[in-house]
Amino acid sequence: MIKTDQFRKRLKIEINNEPYVMLDVDFVRPGKGQGFVRTKLKNLMTGSTTERTFKSNETAKPATVNDYDMQFLYNDGDGYTFMNMETYDQVSIMEDVLADAVNYLYENMEVNVSFYNDMPISVEVPNFVEMEITDCEPGIKGNSATNTLKPAVVSSGYRLNVPLFIDQNEWIRIDTRDGSYVERCKRPEGR
Repeated sequence: MIKTDQFRKRLKIEINNEPYVMLDVDFVRPGKGQGFVRTKLKNLMTGSTTERTFKSNETAKPATVNDYDMQFLYNDGDGYTFMNMETYDQVSIMEDVLADAVNYLYENMEVNVSFYNDMPISVEVPNFVEMEITDCEPGIKGNSATNTLKPAVVSSGYRLNVPLFIDQNEWIRIDTRDGSYVERCKRPEGR
């Protein structure tokens, strides 16, 4: 059991048989009475956040969440197959577990997969990925002065808005935290 004085950000605990990660921890010591700990928690299964206050004498059960570096192999229609980089074991993960990460996957991409009780619960992709534009209107030269955007589709099927000067078959960098265009880039080696 973990005591409240050991609470810190990124600590994973179990509440009602579900894993949570601490996003924020605030130790409060009032002038009178017993101190307490105010926390902001994220449910690792559902992604929802909640706030919870713990008394100073309370304890929390540590969550057994294991993180593994894995490589995305392919999508077979039923699920997305990943390979553990150390053991070479393969696991199929359903689209609902992947959430937004499904928009940025490409073959041989390395990701971090979290497991709770040997079940995959989340997939974390890098903050920035390079992808090829597979469909968009032709680029217009000289239109880099305005902030006007046009719709485009990248190789994973994800749709986003890009500047007017971007052409089909060009490579762009995407911020996976908000799904936005960052900049043009060169084709990454090996892709």
